Amino acid sequence: MIATLAIVTACTALAIWIYLLAMRGGFWRCGEREDRQPSSPDPVSWPPVVAVIPARNEADMLPGSLGSLLRQDYPGPFSVVLVDDNSEDDTRTVAGQIAAAAPDRLAVVSGTPLPAGWTGKLWAMHQGVEAAQTKAPEYLLLTDADIAYDPHALRQLVRRAEAEGRVLVSLMAKLRCASRAEQLLIPAFIFFFQKLYPFAWVNRPRKRTAAAAGGCMLVRRTALEAAGGIGSIRGALIDDCTLGTTMKRVGPIWLGLASSVHSLRPYPAFADIRNMVTRSAYAQLHYSPWLLAGTVAGMIATYLAAPMLAAFGSGEARVVALGAWALMATAFLPTLRYYRVSPLWAPALPAIAAIYLGFTVESAWQHARGRGGMWKGRAQARLTGLAPTMHPGDGTDRADH
Repeated sequence: MIATLAIVTACTALAIWIYLLAMRGGFWRCGEREDRQPSSPDPVSWPPVVAVIPARNEADMLPGSLGSLLRQDYPGPFSVVLVDDNSEDDTRTVAGQIAAAAPDRLAVVSGTPLPAGWTGKLWAMHQGVEAAQTKAPEYLLLTDADIAYDPHALRQLVRRAEAEGRVLVSLMAKLRCASRAEQLLIPAFIFFFQKLYPFAWVNRPRKRTAAAAGGCMLVRRTALEAAGGIGSIRGALIDDCTLGTTMKRVGPIWLGLASSVHSLRPYPAFADIRNMVTRSAYAQLHYSPWLLAGTVAGMIATYLAAPMLAAFGSGEARVVALGAWALMATAFLPTLRYYRVSPLWAPALPAIAAIYLGFTVESAWQHARGRGGMWKGRAQARLTGLAPTMHPGDGTDRADH
């Protein structure tokens, strides 16, 4: 009986990985990359673009991120609106100093109190979009305060949007991968995201799969308005993928891995990445204990069963389990290459997946304690139908981004 159960479990794991490699949009190949796409032609005229940056307590990030935007070689009209989301550090001062050096290209807006039903980031973004209307932009570059752009990045984003008629072009900013914690966990974070939202499927207009990467989203303004504006997703904790889904109802979108857009935010310690993941993992499951239970069972079957049987099983079950583990490691290799991390990490994917499973369970536990969505001292995840949670000692009742 035990031997039969072992072989069935091993065959299930093998079947899962055959499906993932052969029938899941080729997500593991990392083929939807900015540097692997054919170059789009220049538009007849370069449309006006306004970048919108919501920023809370980002003083240390702004010189790199804002500076990179102001150095864009974009041939058309381009300006930046930064919304200071009630920062408690020197965000406003640093942004003002940068604005003084580029008064025609950078405006700094003070955020107003958060209305009920909005998350902090989206309310700040909404205010930035409203402020940008005076420039009559054709495109809005919705970006984060910790994202840096190569000088040609905006030009390439607009080329693709114009040439392919996309209402949204988004790049998954390349995250830092320098510390040991980053090397262990960051490539897998991108691997899991691509598995959940295969980029090739996102990019096909006839596929329902939709997603975006919040650090870099170029949206056509009229299409955003047709979709209901930022207000249509006002309560979304995972705002980027929600916006991607909303925009795909209006027109075609594109999502790819970046080579010209980089995250400046470091994750030097294991706890830093844990906090990033636990902030929104349970929201991805719609705060459902049933989906959480299904996720735990699915992760065990997909990532943990094969290495356990390979290590402790015997006979045919061990052989099949080794095959499943080998496919798993093979699938992980392109993401490791993209991040220039040693391929020796590939067999460790099951252990890394177990860590992420622990993060997901912790995310649910934090939500149950009223601390869901913790970001810079504020709990933003909400119980269904309730207003944003106030964390004790926070001093406000507004959610953060």
